[in-house]
Amino acid sequence: MSTSMDAEFDVMPRWVAEAVAELGPGHAGPAACRGSVGPAGLRWLADRTRVGLGGLLVDVGGGMGGPAAWAREQRGAAPLVVEPQPGACWAARRMFGLPTVVGSGDAVPVGDGRAASVWCLGVLCTTTDKLGLLCELRRIATPGGRLGLFVLVDRGLRDQPPAGNSFPSEFELAAALATARLEVVDSVDVADLPAAPPDWERRTAETGEAVRARHGREPAWRRMQEQQARLARLLDTGQVAGRLLAVHRPGEVSRRGA
Repeated sequence: MSTSMDAEFDVMPRWVAEAVAELGPGHAGPAACRGSVGPAGLRWLADRTRVGLGGLLVDVGGGMGGPAAWAREQRGAAPLVVEPQPGACWAARRMFGLPTVVGSGDAVPVGDGRAASVWCLGVLCTTTDKLGLLCELRRIATPGGRLGLFVLVDRGLRDQPPAGNSFPSEFELAAALATARLEVVDSVDVADLPAAPPDWERRTAETGEAVRARHGREPAWRRMQEQQARLARLLDTGQVAGRLLAVHRPGEVSRRGA
């Protein structure tokens, strides 16, 4: 992983958790979901991936744990965050008390067919081995289970993408899903969902300002800002779009009596 990605996904989560400790726990959810999806997107995912009371939800590449914590609070799910960056795992435990495992998407440390629901938000567009990741997500899902994806898709990329990103086209994404034997149930552009409430946006901004005030002169903070600014330009100009997908793992067909 590049230095820029380390700054965003390992160093930054530690700073965010420290800022939340000062500002109060009400800032944790909005801050930990930044760069992922807001409340409307989380509701969309939870409804379509059947996140429910007591069901194991594995969030692969779950970052600081914001979406997983939301699913536990709002739907009673039993989440597990699998995240390759130790700093993000530390932040998820500190802010939300979530169970976390340091692990990557190419070998998710979860048994076959164990997860009632699987989320993978903003991860597919950071790996070149998209098929490998999708096959791992399929492996850990229960037969007949649902997977929720948030993917930044290429809608006509012209400018240089942020370091560590590999945005699939709609065709490439569909082909990878089909090869992994995953069926799309529903999909939507994030831009077509309701915006986050003003209070959510305010708390996100306040946390960001607290981090800037303490760490704004550090090279890691500047690298992260460059990453975010580059991505924001791609989104604003329509070169890249955030897309949510609910995906179905077909049940295994028994051969007995066939």
